[in-house]
Amino acid sequence: MRDNAKDPERHAARMAKKKRAIEARMAQAQEDKGVLLVLTGPGKGKSSSGFGMVARALGHGMKVGIVQFIKGKFATGEERFFRDHPDVTYHVMGEGYTWDTQDRARDEEAASAAWEKAVAMLRDPAYGLVLLDELNIALRYEYLDQDRVLDDLMARPEMQHVVVTGRNAKQELIDIADTVTEMQVEKHAFKDGGVRAQKGVEL
Repeated sequence: MRDNAKDPERHAARMAKKKRAIEARMAQAQEDKGVLLVLTGPGKGKSSSGFGMVARALGHGMKVGIVQFIKGKFATGEERFFRDHPDVTYHVMGEGYTWDTQDRARDEEAASAAWEKAVAMLRDPAYGLVLLDELNIALRYEYLDQDRVLDDLMARPEMQHVVVTGRNAKQELIDIADTVTEMQVEKHAFKDGGVRAQKGVEL
């Protein structure tokens, strides 16, 4: 007896039905606008996804701005790769992870300086995409005024895309976002296997 899941006719019929449904949804989605994306959750991949969108935007000839709010004590592959790109403005503004600095005043000062860099980009329509890496951490620990951050994000140019990463995204940010993805952990080489952060994977 033929396996129905592998039946060519049944497969073709399912794909044709799926194609019609997707095309109908695409026909209804006619708006073009700048999208605010929030990548959060405890799982790996938030910054990685953000930098993937940086590469995608550059592939379309867009100008990109990047501000890293927490990471700053160690070199990363993405910084080495993107910093010298002619269409990228790259600022590493963090003092390192909060458990390393143990100095709230210094962290607040660094976050404030980072936000000033971010605001300059958020007010400039020349930037097609702005990545605010680990901004959620700065908001979680109240290093920045949340209302000001939300107002600045909402006031950005109409066609500018913004990607915000970091764990524990604030509900108020989630509420104004267009797309929100929460990364979950099933298994992690560091926590579950004692494997150090690896170049090309975490660094």
